[in-house]
Amino acid sequence: MTTMEVESTSTSTATKLRIATMAKISERLSSIENLYFPRAVQPDAADPTRRRSILLDLLSRDAAVFLERYGTKLTEEELQEFDALKDDYEIDWHLKRLRSVLSSTTQQLKSKSVIVKNRRRAYMDKLINEGQYFSEDAMREREPYLHHEYVGKFQDATARGMARPGERWSETLLRRVEEAVLIAKIRGEQVRLGVDESEWVGNERPMVEEEEEEEKEEEEEGKKQDDEEKTMDSKADNDANPVSCSSKIPSADQEGSKDDSNINTTTVEHVWRQELSEAEMQDQMDQFTYIMQQKFLSGEDHEHLDYSKIDEDEALDDHWIKEANYDAEEKYFSED
Repeated sequence: MTTMEVESTSTSTATKLRIATMAKISERLSSIENLYFPRAVQPDAADPTRRRSILLDLLSRDAAVFLERYGTKLTEEELQEFDALKDDYEIDWHLKRLRSVLSSTTQQLKSKSVIVKNRRRAYMDKLINEGQYFSEDAMREREPYLHHEYVGKFQDATARGMARPGERWSETLLRRVEEAVLIAKIRGEQVRLGVDESEWVGNERPMVEEEEEEEKEEEEEGKKQDDEEKTMDSKADNDANPVSCSSKIPSADQEGSKDDSNINTTTVEHVWRQELSEAEMQDQMDQFTYIMQQKFLSGEDHEHLDYSKIDEDEALDDHWIKEANYDAEEKYFSED
C-alpha cells in the first residue's frame, strides 16, 4: 500500500497518527514469526512484503481492532504513539488495558529479579558453609591471575611445589603439573597486559637455590678469613725475618686485585618479594574473596555452575524466610 493510499483510506487516523510511525510499527510486527492473521488473509501473509501491507492497512483503517489484535506485541514507546487517538473511547480502553498488562509484567520481572538474587545469595551461603567452592585453592583455580594480584605475589611460590603431609608421590607430581598450568595462565595474562618481565610469575629465585647461594657465600667468607689469618701469620714471620719479606708480601695492586676477586665471587643477586604482615595478608585475602563472591552473584561463574538450577530452586526461598523472621525478631526486641 502506498502513502497516498493510506492517506485516502483514513484521513482522520493519518492526521493524528504519523504515517512514518504506522509504517515503522507495521514493519517491525511483520518480522515476528507466527504472528496471528485472520484466515481470509493467511495466504497473502506468507509473503513478507504482503504481511507489512496487511498490517499497515488494518492500522490505518481501524486502530482499535489493530490494538485488540496486536497490542500485546507493542512496546511502551509504540503505545505512546496511540495517545493521539485516545479521544476514541474504544482506543482509550485498549490503551489502559495494555498498559496495565505491561505494568504488571514489569513488576513481575522486578520481583523475579529479586527472587533470583536471594536464591543465589542463599546458595552462596551454602557454598561458604561447605568450605570448598570459596576455599583459596578453588578460587585460585578459577581465577589464577586475580589471585596472584591480590594474594599470590606476596606468598612463597616454592611452597606450592613441595610435598604435603600424607600425600603420595604421584599426587605431588600431579599437583605440580596442575600448578604449572596455573602459572602458565598467570604469565599469559601478564604478557597480555604488558607487565614488566621482571615481575612475571616464576621469575622468583627458588628457595633451595637461595639457600645454596647463601651456603656458598658463607664458605667463601670463611675461606677469606682463613686467608687473612694466614697473611697475618706470614707478616709476623716476615717481621722476624726481614730478608725474605719482599718475596712474600704482595704488592698493593695484587692485594686490591685479590680483594676485588673475593667481592665478585660473593655477590648474589636476589629478586625480593614484598612481605606483608599477617593482618595485611588477611585483608588482601578478604578483598579477593569478596570479588569472587560478587562474580558468583552476578552470574559470571556459569562455566563452573548451572545457574538455571539455582535460580529455579524454590527450596532456597526457605533460607530467606528464616532470615526475614530472624530480622523481625531482632527488630522487635531492639525496639523494646
